[in-house]
Amino acid sequence: MSSSKSKDQIWDEWTELVNMTKSELEEWLDTEESKSVGDSDSGESTGHKSGRRIIEIKDTRKDDLTDDQWDHMATVVGYVKRHLSQGGPDDDVKHSAWRYSLMNWGHDPLKEDGS
Repeated sequence: MSSSKSKDQIWDEWTELVNMTKSELEEWLDTEESKSVGDSDSGESTGHKSGRRIIEIKDTRKDDLTDDQWDHMATVVGYVKRHLSQGGPDDDVKHSAWRYSLMNWGHDPLKEDGS
């Protein structure tokens, strides 16, 4: 594992920041909005690929996660934190590329805590 954080730290941040359920994320990744954001060189954006990996991770028990999955979880946590710290648009966050990109990474900034 390449992260400097412990698995417990990564797990805690992951469960806090990845606030979309597996089914919400699956439905989201099927939308044109999801496919419209992010950088890509081969058709599928980095965030969209990440979303598919997040679904796979959500299907895996914590004790069964591979080092590669832990590394991706740490990457997701870092991405979401950086993106959130930049702040979203002042108007129409709901339909913004900023939100769509975050959602590809499993975080819906409009979702209330605990929902």
